[in-house]
Amino acid sequence: MNQWIDDLHGLVVTDECCSVVTVVGVRGSAPREIGAKMIVTARETIGTIGGGQLEYQCTQIAVEQIQETGAYGSQRLRRRFPLGTNCGQCCGGIVDILFECFASSSIARLKELKRLHDERRPVVVVTPLTEGTGKFLVTEDRCIHSADEVSCPGAVIAAARQIIIDNDGAQLLDDFLLEPILQTDFHIAVFGAGHVGAATVDVLSKLDCRIRWIDGRRKFFPAQLPKNVTAVESANPAREVAAMPPDTHYLVLTHSHPLDYDICEQVLQRGDFAYCGLIGSMSKRRRFERAMRKQGMSGFLLKRLTCPIGVSGIASKKPADIAVAVAAELLRVRDAAAAAKQDNDSAPKEANDKNVHVL
Repeated sequence: MNQWIDDLHGLVVTDECCSVVTVVGVRGSAPREIGAKMIVTARETIGTIGGGQLEYQCTQIAVEQIQETGAYGSQRLRRRFPLGTNCGQCCGGIVDILFECFASSSIARLKELKRLHDERRPVVVVTPLTEGTGKFLVTEDRCIHSADEVSCPGAVIAAARQIIIDNDGAQLLDDFLLEPILQTDFHIAVFGAGHVGAATVDVLSKLDCRIRWIDGRRKFFPAQLPKNVTAVESANPAREVAAMPPDTHYLVLTHSHPLDYDICEQVLQRGDFAYCGLIGSMSKRRRFERAMRKQGMSGFLLKRLTCPIGVSGIASKKPADIAVAVAAELLRVRDAAAAAKQDNDSAPKEANDKNVHVL
């Protein structure tokens, strides 16, 4: 998630000096990926780069950097950590860490980044790792930088825009770190704001996802919602199925079996869903299947209905336990789809040209 943008902006606008610690290189096994961040102030840490001795040592370096730089300066350091010999961690890989001190002098660029993020515009933050303290913000149509900075290399700008097109993750290109700030394509629709629905949204909202939370009853939603959750009070919740993008993950957790049926029917008829989960027992599933078959629903679509929901082996019926089991199942479905897509993209394509012969 990109919560670090709001966290960092909140610190800098109040003139609190902090250090942003970022994983910029990984060789071998490591606890976190390129682009993982934590923010260190004189009083606290926000986020994590994997914990253990690596994080402990990086926190010490970041605090020293803050003390040396002061409230109005900026500084960029790069350090390499062999996890086995230097940190005593059994991962055994090598991690490169970037330390960037942010203070009030960084506010203009940070405000622009926050504006682009708040407007949900894709942007790639390009950080030169060799010298200076400047950054570039690359969007689909322009490259934003300070007047005193040299131009960003054309090859780097092209690579950044390709990341936007491919919806790809953070990566290194020569001596430049490219960090995409993109809107997640992990969409979840949760129907029902009862005890299980509320617990499930609470757990899911901590993931990098966008949640549309739907209920037909008035004043069932909490007054405060996480930024990635949109509450929809609808007189006809089943109609909200049509508002979701393709490959959405649907969770049907309402207080009414007839309403559950209507929502599931709408989802299955769409066909372009990533997951359709219905809370309930096997007897509820069989009852729904019999009714849907009478309505002409194909066996193929009925097999795509998940009921009961949640990873297997969790017997508890407590809302919080159900929420964790369901979140785990959604993550498994999401990652399996991503792996299948990656395998498909990397597989050799069949030749369609009649003049090309494959032996």
